[in-house]
Amino acid sequence: MQFIKQVVWVLITAIMVAFIAINWTPVSVNIWPTETGYLHLEWPVGFIVLVSYVLGLLPMWLLSKAGKWRMTRRINALENSVRATSTSVTTTTPPPPLATSTQLEANSPEEPSA
Repeated sequence: MQFIKQVVWVLITAIMVAFIAINWTPVSVNIWPTETGYLHLEWPVGFIVLVSYVLGLLPMWLLSKAGKWRMTRRINALENSVRATSTSVTTTTPPPPLATSTQLEANSPEEPSA
């Protein structure tokens, strides 16, 4: 599975590098409206694509890391609670059973034979 993930990332990187290399012409980008028009910058198309990709990837990556962190904490808490209950059970002796089947048979009255 790790190999497939690496191949996918290599393909994405190769496609992005090829796109950036082909489209390195500067374009005007409107950033913020002002009283006289727009604040605009001259950036290469490849840089705009790269920044847009990172800005789109970052929130999902942070969400994934937060979910993994939360699940790890939850699993650790559950493991600790199981460990705590298993150590408390082994330190105290369990109560004896109320009655075994042989004790019940010994205490039952004799049935009249026909």
